[in-house]
Amino acid sequence: MKGNRPGWPAPSRERGGIPYLPLALLAGLGAVLAYLWKWPCRFGGAWNDGTLQFTNFCYTDIYPLWWNEKLNEGKVPYFDHPVEYPVGIGGIMEFFRRIVTPMSDPPTAFYDLTAVLMAVCLVGGVLLTAALAGPARRWDAAWYALAPALILTAYINWDLAAGVLALGGLLAWSRGRHVFAGVLLGLAVATKFYPLMFLGPLFLLTWRTGRWKEFGQTVAGAAGSWLVVNVPIMLLAFDGWKRFYVFSQERPADWGSVWYFFSQKQWPLLGDPDRVDSLGVVSLALLCLGIALLALAAPTRPRLMQLCFLALAAFMLTNKVWSPQYVLWLIPFAVLARPNWKPLALWMAAECWYFFAIWLYLVALQPGNADLGITGDTYFTAVWGRAIAIMVMMAFVVRDILRPEKDVIRRGGVDDPSGGVFDEAPDRFRLGGSPGFVLPDHDPARA
Repeated sequence: MKGNRPGWPAPSRERGGIPYLPLALLAGLGAVLAYLWKWPCRFGGAWNDGTLQFTNFCYTDIYPLWWNEKLNEGKVPYFDHPVEYPVGIGGIMEFFRRIVTPMSDPPTAFYDLTAVLMAVCLVGGVLLTAALAGPARRWDAAWYALAPALILTAYINWDLAAGVLALGGLLAWSRGRHVFAGVLLGLAVATKFYPLMFLGPLFLLTWRTGRWKEFGQTVAGAAGSWLVVNVPIMLLAFDGWKRFYVFSQERPADWGSVWYFFSQKQWPLLGDPDRVDSLGVVSLALLCLGIALLALAAPTRPRLMQLCFLALAAFMLTNKVWSPQYVLWLIPFAVLARPNWKPLALWMAAECWYFFAIWLYLVALQPGNADLGITGDTYFTAVWGRAIAIMVMMAFVVRDILRPEKDVIRRGGVDDPSGGVFDEAPDRFRLGGSPGFVLPDHDPARA
């Protein structure tokens, strides 16, 4: 029987596809709830009070960046003023700057239009997640649409824009449109840096299955689209363009990261500010090496979404900055890697606790406001709670890879519904032994 492995549960009959419209409506509801969460700031004036925007938990980067990036002065990002974001976000800033400048309240309109765009990206991201999950598990995308941490963080920054591009690229890969997949992934990297991590899982599964032509097409598409949007800015405004990369290198260990905990506690070595970049790179490299060994040595080839989740989680754990909205990066991949409600709920609780803790911690850092906030020790329980919750989820995914009969996706007798050419592909290479299990009814013409 197709996809059945020795000792696995018998495949269940695939359920009929769930229409996309209900999921789009749920995503729209999530977007509206996220907008309403900002009510005390958007309609109550808390953005203009350094304490109220924290005690009302409605802070956003978007509103103050209207002034911080000199958009209020008509400055063009990169050309007239260096911007600490990649060109994708700089382009969004400039596009909305031109629209809202003639309005009576440009900074608020700038936020509103950005929120509308992020809402569209959320709806698109949920639908793409549903498509990647496959007809039998489309409702798993509802976790993304209404995740509590998403509602709290959706409009802090522009992260949802990179998310929809990355998910679109991976869906294109799953549908065999490899160049287009690369184009979208390249644009995602040009918007936020983290989607670069997804090329690693594609490479590892390509190594295992021998699908080098398709991988090469995707890499070429990604490099091409990234260069198309970056090179003109590099040539015409290099100093403004490089600000993002210089800023990323020079900034110290910042809020949310485990490195910030080590630096604040002044741990030997781990808390050394001069070594934080090296420590982050080395720790990420070690985790990626572990993921590579797992991908190449596992008796059964891992699913693409499992490796994407592990790679992205490793990047977040070792990064020297871990802002509250970074949860938006991981939600769809957590859902696609392991749609089990218990660890997802535990992680959401940890993320929500961190969301409230960071603002109360920042309030306490303000002179005279210690009684309104929380102590550093209390804040660090949230830092480590979030990190440990993600590590627990990573451990479950690793277990599912090593014991695929535990994988709820593969219990239905399927292999890799979002893997594209990896789905049901035979092994060409497996580290430390003979190729792993090959589906008994595998069609050699697909190899």
